[in-house]
Amino acid sequence: MFTLAVTRGWSIQQIDINNAFLNGDLQQSVFMSQPEGYEHPHHTGHVCKLVKALYGLKQAPKAWFDKLKGFLLSIGFQNSFTRGKVDTTLFVFEKGQDCLLVQIYVDDIIFVATNESLCKKFSKLMQDEFEMSMMGELNFFLGLQIKKCQECFYIHIQKCTKELLKKFDIEEGRTVSTPMATNVKIDKDEKGKPVDEFKYRGMIGSLLYLTTSRPDILHAICLCARFQINPKESHMSAVKRIFRYLKGTIQYGLFYPKNEKNENYSLKGYSDSDYAGNIDDRKSTSGSCQFLGDCLVSWFSKKQNCVSLSTVEAEYISAAFCCTQLLWMKQTLADYKCSFESNVPIFCDNISAINIAQNPVHHNRTKHIEIRHHFLRDCVSKRKIEISFVPSQDQLADIFTKPLSSETFASIRARLGIMHIE
Repeated sequence: MFTLAVTRGWSIQQIDINNAFLNGDLQQSVFMSQPEGYEHPHHTGHVCKLVKALYGLKQAPKAWFDKLKGFLLSIGFQNSFTRGKVDTTLFVFEKGQDCLLVQIYVDDIIFVATNESLCKKFSKLMQDEFEMSMMGELNFFLGLQIKKCQECFYIHIQKCTKELLKKFDIEEGRTVSTPMATNVKIDKDEKGKPVDEFKYRGMIGSLLYLTTSRPDILHAICLCARFQINPKESHMSAVKRIFRYLKGTIQYGLFYPKNEKNENYSLKGYSDSDYAGNIDDRKSTSGSCQFLGDCLVSWFSKKQNCVSLSTVEAEYISAAFCCTQLLWMKQTLADYKCSFESNVPIFCDNISAINIAQNPVHHNRTKHIEIRHHFLRDCVSKRKIEISFVPSQDQLADIFTKPLSSETFASIRARLGIMHIE
């Protein structure tokens, strides 16, 4: 929803519900002991039957969501809200050519409409029903900071990054141009000196949170996260390098340009793999990123579950992962009233993998590839997906599979839309 709204220049509003869980109505019998200091003088052995949910009650989140869902589906617009078929926390209201989108995350609600009067009417209805605070235009959500410029939006996480640099005492020292050196291969390092595993895990968890707006550090973090059980000094050095990279690029964030011409959006994905890149078990790494128009909206880096016997197999498995993500995004975006052509392109830099997906004749030589990955060819034959060749220098998913030189890394980072915030 955010990508669609910011690229079309819509204003996103935010609501915070006060004491949200106390609004939930319980549908089952729940009892609690009398609170200390509030015991009934004549019925000290009695218990209380709850009518409303309380914080700490395991039924409270569901009770609150059911209350809010019931209200949204029954409030008095001329037409009622409809619930998303894929994303069940999305509610959509349509009136002629106008549309109101409401996204719920526990007690935080963001909404946007093509018509400002719909936003005002929705706010009034919510204020009449719940005790709430209007947060105004969205600037901060779930740790993410949103900066609005005249022709674009930036999503960044500078505040949290600065806090982490201070927390782990990495405010001083030199910076680096890439999160991982190309001449260093990280393995288990069984003879290395152990480090504090609790601190190491805390650093990894904090860095993983930053990937919500910094996909350029995803591969380095995922690689270091594989050694959380028994981390060594070499692993800690790799993690500290990521922090030094963040220190030098703290002003960077995801760039989303406005679509002033209101052009139709295209959905596309890039798929790549690093064949047998893991030194310890020789498993390959899959990397993928997906774009809505020119805006990066999804990305992942993951070690494959099985050992690939060839580069072609590793690339084919990676493309299959990308295919599943694109199909899910296509279904999800249908809830936002966005439709796409049948052939959603996947760009791959391995011709043999493309031939396997397009030509059944090659399959008599590829029985060692797991059957579950052959659904890629099924999607291609049904014209749901179109897999196309892209030169290696234009393969944007390369940044999610292996360490890159500073020039290549900076080039791909810019093309992903990770730019210095003005």
